[in-house]
Amino acid sequence: MSKMVKTGVFVLLLLTVMVLPAMNVYSQEDMRAVDSSAFDCPIRPPAVFAHDDHNDTAGIDDCARCHHLFDDNGRKIEDESSEDQSCADCHAQEDKGTVPGLRKAFHWNCKGCHLQQRTGPVTCGECHVKK
Repeated sequence: MSKMVKTGVFVLLLLTVMVLPAMNVYSQEDMRAVDSSAFDCPIRPPAVFAHDDHNDTAGIDDCARCHHLFDDNGRKIEDESSEDQSCADCHAQEDKGTVPGLRKAFHWNCKGCHLQQRTGPVTCGECHVKK
C-alpha cells in the first residue's frame, strides 16, 4: 500500500472515530435531559428526562404519542411523528394562535400526561432538578 493510501485510510478512520460519537450526542436514546437550548434565559435547569428509560417504564412504543403533528385545522395527524424535529421547530417562545408556546407545550405534553395517568412527576422540582 502506498503512503498516500495509508494516510487516506488513517484520516478516514480518524474522522469516523471522531464523528460517530458526536452523532450520538443528539440521539434520543442517550437523552438525559430535555433540550432547553431554545430558551434564551431559562428560569430552571433543564427537565431531567431519560428518553428510553421513561418510555420503557411507561410502556410507550408509539413515538407520535409525544412527538405529535397537527394539521392546519388543529387536528392531530394519526400515525405521523415529529421525532426528527425539535419542539422549537413548531413551538415559538410565546403562544401563536392555537399553537402553545414552547414552555406551555412541554408542560401540557409531559405534566398533562402524568396527571392523566396519575403517575410521574408534576411539580417543578421533580422535573427541574438542581444539581
